[in-house]
Amino acid sequence: MNDFPVAESLPEPVPRQVHLPRRADSPRITYGLLGITLFVYVLQQLSVPIWGYALPGMDWLVFFGARWNAPILQGEFWRFFTPLLLHGSLLHIGFNMYALISFGSFLEVPLGHRRFLLLYLLSGLSGNALSFLLSKGYSIGASTALFGLIAAEGIFFFRNRALLGSYARQAMGNILFILIVNLLLGLSPAIDQWGHLGGLLGGLIFAWFATPRYKVVADAPSDLVLEDQSRPWDEVLGAALTFLFALFLIFMKFL
Repeated sequence: MNDFPVAESLPEPVPRQVHLPRRADSPRITYGLLGITLFVYVLQQLSVPIWGYALPGMDWLVFFGARWNAPILQGEFWRFFTPLLLHGSLLHIGFNMYALISFGSFLEVPLGHRRFLLLYLLSGLSGNALSFLLSKGYSIGASTALFGLIAAEGIFFFRNRALLGSYARQAMGNILFILIVNLLLGLSPAIDQWGHLGGLLGGLIFAWFATPRYKVVADAPSDLVLEDQSRPWDEVLGAALTFLFALFLIFMKFL
């Protein structure tokens, strides 16, 4: 009878924790933006009857700062930011604030408060700038900035895909699905699709440079120690390029 060597069973791999470095302990900018936006919406509702009588024929959303080309062409450049605080209905603000909490509460922790606020504002600026260039009428809503957050989350997982593995691939798939669904919904004539696309592009530009890029610096038995390899000037470069992108779109309208 032949004797065959018996393969020894290998020990089960011990699961190890991966702790991502945190720039912020809590997403307080996200909660602050949520609170300010809700407060402005309440003011909108309280002001409708007052301004409706005081300014007959005036659209109150335009009065409060909607992205409307005519006054922007006359120098009211704050209208590239004020639309982020304005919403047309409970459903509109409810959907946008849910998205803000969903994406903001995740992104702000690794990005930090300053980078997250820059991402939000520059995405909103880029979205309203492209809308200014290619759309007529007026537009309102935080969705220009929110598309930037969606883009930034996708970039975060893409830049760290080697480390996060299947989790990153699953997250990127979910983000792509969300983008496709929202872009299809944006085909409705009542939705400012150009604003969404501009916010998406602004978020992509900023996040490509400013997002954390993690590397394993210590391989302990129980966990992996990571370090963010991004440099301080990456944030400055991302912000500058995104601002120049928005500025170019605005300049094209004045030609």
